[in-house]
Amino acid sequence: MAAKTKKLKITQVRSTVGCKHDQVGTIRALGLKRINHSVEQDDTPVIRGMVFKVKHLIEVEEL
Repeated sequence: MAAKTKKLKITQVRSTVGCKHDQVGTIRALGLKRINHSVEQDDTPVIRGMVFKVKHLIEVEEL
């Protein structure tokens, strides 16, 4: 039986207007499209790095 992987629920809470282009790209790479949109991602070092980069625009909840 495979071990369960941890998940993160990521919600965009602020607009990307006025943000740097790399931060807008990071939001899109996470799968977020608009304010109050939520996605579930696996808890990996890559995702954690992206979350850290745009931490001022999102809220993160561990599932």
